[in-house]
Amino acid sequence: MLGLVFPNLCSACGQPLVRNEEVICVSCNHRLPRTDFHLFEDNPVSRIFWGRVNLHAATSFLYFNKGGKVQHLIHQLKYKGNKEVGIYLGRLLGRDLKSGGLLKEVDVVIPVPLHPKKQHQRGYNQSQQIAIGIAGAMNIPYSFNNLIRNTFTESQTKKSRYSRWQNVSGKFTVLYPHKLEGMHVLLIDDVLTTGATLEACAQELAGISGIKISVATLAYAQG
Repeated sequence: MLGLVFPNLCSACGQPLVRNEEVICVSCNHRLPRTDFHLFEDNPVSRIFWGRVNLHAATSFLYFNKGGKVQHLIHQLKYKGNKEVGIYLGRLLGRDLKSGGLLKEVDVVIPVPLHPKKQHQRGYNQSQQIAIGIAGAMNIPYSFNNLIRNTFTESQTKKSRYSRWQNVSGKFTVLYPHKLEGMHVLLIDDVLTTGATLEACAQELAGISGIKISVATLAYAQG
């Protein structure tokens, strides 16, 4: 009855969801601009990290275009409290990764951490929501309390690639490195632009014995 008065709406287009639809309607789901980068070792995302950090694989789920539905979905996730968007899209990404390609065998999912102050301001870490969806779809654990951000940094949005790197370099710490020894770790973030934040996280993890590091984001902002 409540659904007739206040129907659930598609987070992408705003139209009412019908039976068996959740978060995003079937029409918008089919139109999501998937990249399929996870199927190729050499792809536009992996090239961003060449010569910067040693990764097993790198991918992004969707293309990000200004004014498009993916930007709207990311905005819903980050600034409108719509955590379900992150979990749902994370689940779709996790299913793709598990179905084949370079990332079908991962041991643990780790989201890029927010500083506690930033997380308190937002109420949650959007990358954690994505990680929950991925981990559930791939039937693997996630870890939220091992990799931490130890310094509060200003927004990266309008910074250059070098400025972004300076802003996050050395700002992360692994509290329990022994728990990740010999594991294939999948680092998760929402949108990939310069890769500076993921690079800083990967550099911090890279010293762990036997670790294998991959990265995945919901969206790829083409340069």
